[in-house]
Amino acid sequence: MAQQAYVTETADGGSGPERRRDRLRRLLGRPLSGWRGDRRIWRRGAVLAALSVIVALVMLLHAQIPNAVGNLGSLTETFLPWLGLFVPVLLLLGFLRRSATALIAALLPAVVWLNLFGGLLSDKSAATGGDLTVATHNVNADNADPSGTARDVAASGADVVALEELTVSAVPVYEKALASTYRYHAVEGTVGLWSKYPLTGVRAVDIKLGWTRAMRATVAAPDAPVAVYVAHLPSVRVKMEAGFTARQRDKSADALGEAIADEKLPRKVLLGDLNGTMNDRALNAVTSQMRSTQGAAGSGFGFSWPASFPMARIDQIMVQGVEPVSSWTLPETGSDHLPVAARVSLTTSS
Repeated sequence: MAQQAYVTETADGGSGPERRRDRLRRLLGRPLSGWRGDRRIWRRGAVLAALSVIVALVMLLHAQIPNAVGNLGSLTETFLPWLGLFVPVLLLLGFLRRSATALIAALLPAVVWLNLFGGLLSDKSAATGGDLTVATHNVNADNADPSGTARDVAASGADVVALEELTVSAVPVYEKALASTYRYHAVEGTVGLWSKYPLTGVRAVDIKLGWTRAMRATVAAPDAPVAVYVAHLPSVRVKMEAGFTARQRDKSADALGEAIADEKLPRKVLLGDLNGTMNDRALNAVTSQMRSTQGAAGSGFGFSWPASFPMARIDQIMVQGVEPVSSWTLPETGSDHLPVAARVSLTTSS
C-alpha cells in the first residue's frame, strides 16, 4: 500500500511549520518595525555615540592618560581589558534607542578592544614541548592552611616554585610540606624559591624597600643554567583622597628592572606578585625587557587576583632568552591569589 503523507492544517489554512515560521518572522520584525521609514535613526543617540567614542579613545590612548593626579593612568591600565564590557551595553542601548548612529559608533570601541586584546582570546599554548616548568604563588600571610597550599602548588608538577608573602612562622611549614618534592630551596626575607635542581648564586635583591621582598638564584637546569628572580612588589591602594597610590611600587619596579638588566646569564625568568599588569606603564622597567608567558603562550587573560573573582593578572611569569611554551592558572588555594604556572623551552631563544 502506498504510504500517504499527511499535512496538518491550521485554522488559518497554513501548515504547522509554516505557521511557526510566520510567528518567527513577526517576532523578529517587531523590534525593527519602528526603524522602517524613520529618518530620525541617524539623529537620535548622539550621547551614546559620544560615549562610544570616549571609551574607544580611553583604550586607544591609555598611555597618554597622566599619572600626575592619583596615578589615574596606571589605574586605567590595570583594569583596561574590562572596558570591553561597555561594548555590549552600548550596542544594546543603541538598539533600544533605535539609533543607527549609536550602533555604528559602538563598533569603534569594539574594534579597538579586539586590536588590543583579541590575541589573548586564542589558545597559544602547546600541548607538548619545553624543558622547565615554573610556578609562582603569593600564598598570603594570613593563609590558614599553608601546608595544604604547598601541596596544591607542588601538585602542579612544577620544577621550580616561587612563593611570596612568607611569614617567619609559616616558612618551616612550607619547608616541611615541600621537602619531599623539592630537594633545594632558599628563602630571602618574605620570598622563597623551591627547586628540583641545585641552586647557586642565591642573594637578596634590593628593590628599595628597607626589607627583603626580592631574590635571585641560578637554577642548574639540565639543559642550561637559568637566572631566576622572585619578587613581591609593594601593594597598591585606591584611596578617595589620593587615588591610585603606587609610588613605592613604581620605585621598586624600577630597581627590579635595573637588577634584571644587570644580570649576566642570558636566560632569565621572573616569578612573582608584581602588583601590576603588563599594561601598567609603571612596570615598564621590567616589561620592556621581558615577555609575559601568558601573553605569548597562554589562553585567555589568566587573571590571578582576587582568587574569588579574578579581575587582573598581577601575578606574573616573565622571561628573557627562553621561549614560552604554555602558561596557565592553577586552582584556588587558601590564598587570595591564584597560583600561575608556565612551561618554557631553554634550548630555543626568544
